[in-house]
Amino acid sequence: QLQASGGGLAQAGGSLRLSCAASGLTFSRYVMGWFHQAPGKEREFVAAISWIGDNTFYDDSVKGRFTISRDNAKMTVYLQMNSLKPEDTAVYYCAARTHLSYYPGGYSYWGQGTLVTVSS
Repeated sequence: QLQASGGGLAQAGGSLRLSCAASGLTFSRYVMGWFHQAPGKEREFVAAISWIGDNTFYDDSVKGRFTISRDNAKMTVYLQMNSLKPEDTAVYYCAARTHLSYYPGGYSYWGQGTLVTVSS
């Protein structure tokens, strides 16, 4: 089970930090990803991090602004979002998969989603 939190309202240029706490799975054996879904659009890849956090992957739209990290002892993955833009507005989902994928299909576990709204 994954539980996402940390969403909310931010102004353009501001920051938010999302968290995703895992339970009931061997956390360190899963690649963790963040996806977002804007109204009327498909769910899209944002970032992912390898099992022990030594490799990170980002969509071009967030490179240099977002940072994904994980704490395996706390079974939690984070998404630090800086320099937010109105186009970042979406529901953000965390997800777990045994191997990296940039596509939502195949992820074994999903969080419930947390809404991020960025005002201009």
